[in-house]
Amino acid sequence: MSDVFRNTNELWSYILAETLKNLGLKLVVICPGSRSTPLVVAFSQKIADIEVISILDERSAAFFALGRAKITGVPSAVICTSGTAGANFYPAVIEARESRIPLLLLTADRPPELRNCHSGQTINQVKLYGDYPNWQAELALPVLSMGMLGYLRQTVVYAWEKTLTQVPGAVHLNIPLRDPLAPIPDESPNIISQPPFLLSEGKNIRFEAGDFFSAIKTYFPTPKYQFDFPQSQRGVIIAGVAQPKNPEAYCNAIASLAKSLNYPVLAEGLSPVRNYAHVNPNIVSTYDLILRNPRLTSQLTPEVVIQIGDMSTSKELRNWLTTTQPHRWIIDPSDQNLDPLHGRTTHLRVGVEDLVGLKEGRREFKSQLKSNPLVETEELYLELWLNAEKQVRQQIDETFTKIDYFLESKISWLLPQILPPDTPIFIANSMPVRDVEFFWQPNNSQILPFFNRGANGIDGTLSTALGVMHHRSGVMLTGDLALLHDTNGFLIRNKFIGHLTIILINNNGGGIFEMLPISQFEPPFEEFFATPQDINFAQLAATYSVEYELMSSWQQLAEKLNPLPQQGIRILEIPTNRKADAKWRKDNLGKFG
Repeated sequence: MSDVFRNTNELWSYILAETLKNLGLKLVVICPGSRSTPLVVAFSQKIADIEVISILDERSAAFFALGRAKITGVPSAVICTSGTAGANFYPAVIEARESRIPLLLLTADRPPELRNCHSGQTINQVKLYGDYPNWQAELALPVLSMGMLGYLRQTVVYAWEKTLTQVPGAVHLNIPLRDPLAPIPDESPNIISQPPFLLSEGKNIRFEAGDFFSAIKTYFPTPKYQFDFPQSQRGVIIAGVAQPKNPEAYCNAIASLAKSLNYPVLAEGLSPVRNYAHVNPNIVSTYDLILRNPRLTSQLTPEVVIQIGDMSTSKELRNWLTTTQPHRWIIDPSDQNLDPLHGRTTHLRVGVEDLVGLKEGRREFKSQLKSNPLVETEELYLELWLNAEKQVRQQIDETFTKIDYFLESKISWLLPQILPPDTPIFIANSMPVRDVEFFWQPNNSQILPFFNRGANGIDGTLSTALGVMHHRSGVMLTGDLALLHDTNGFLIRNKFIGHLTIILINNNGGGIFEMLPISQFEPPFEEFFATPQDINFAQLAATYSVEYELMSSWQQLAEKLNPLPQQGIRILEIPTNRKADAKWRKDNLGKFG
């Protein structure tokens, strides 16, 4: 196999792109600009089987790529020109690190002789993202030699591996390029090296690949781990914030652990566990509300807590753990510190799916306790949790069933009942994630929750959701401020293949701030915290040619969400009263337990 190239940059960029293709890259997002021209030509002209999408706004592009990587588990690449363009990737780089999502950033740059001399569109791009990437490097300037092409290939292979291991995250390659950037002849020497590898052909360059790409493989063995079981009857499992690659295997592994230990599973709403309720009979979804009851809080004091993934969002749960100080085991392959409470913690840096010997270990543990009369408390402790769950869940269901007006909190209660099975849902930060934790019902629909809870910001909410739903049909639950913060994401609409329904809770401001003490102080609360924007979303949707509908009843919402369309973007706006919703939460959250 051979190919003809018109200059050094074109061949150099082809080697980079073809290497990534062989590694398994499926999507590259390109932002417009001049310095990145050779990379754009390589991906758009020379490489097949990689989806190439053009997105104007760099921040939006990076979050779209992040969203795609969330749902596929495969790194997506994003390309930009030199200057401040790459700086707009920064929020997505931070989120990729904190939420452990693979992402490859390719920033084109001026060559060294055009830096530090006030050449246009030039900034210092080396280590542009501080310590947030898993790895970062500046490539050498393109050179036509087999040795340097081999260097480029192996550097790209290493960069790809570093997006995935030991812990997934972002990798940044800064790529300096000299003119000519367009695919026109340059001043390459007449003979580059001996055929059949690399030689000149008139003003063109013929590259004989041979077996050049044949050794490009990555292999990440997954070891199995024997779990050293905690010797306690009063234990709980916290299925925390998680976006596992294989939700079914993840939920089955947690269920197996729960059955082996006879522990309740406090299942975070931002975890697939609540949506696989059929595999796990020990799910407790109302723990935040249960732990608002002082009597139950005392009765449920644990000795051992097994935390799987990131700590749950619930402030009540965190306070309970801080007060009771149980021995806590964290099961997660991350190399990060996942204990914001600084408790008595042992971190097992392994995925819950990789634990072995669960049933055997539990039988051995139980045999050691046969002569202990307190062993009966094990079943009683689990029963106490499950009875509390049943009681609180019944109160929630009865309460929301009677509410016929638009109340923000009811939306998260209703969605698991009406969404089609296997629906991916992106949940925006602030109040939506909290209402999901409070009220999302356990179900058997295998709904897939997605979110940006690494840094918990509202950057790129819409763009990430579009990346998640690309080639799929799903929904996004968001407030008005999070959507407005990323309206440039609507520019992706003509490249987007799939469907996204945006369930827009419009309370004209930041509802979460109503829950904070500062809400009692006016000024400055309304202007500087709630920050109402007074936007007509029907007009905003029309600007971007996005379908829009104002909801008037719960029945209408249910009809619009099942079945879901297969193509396009639409907004279903639900008008709510921010202050009334906040008052309802303050009046009712403590009553359910």
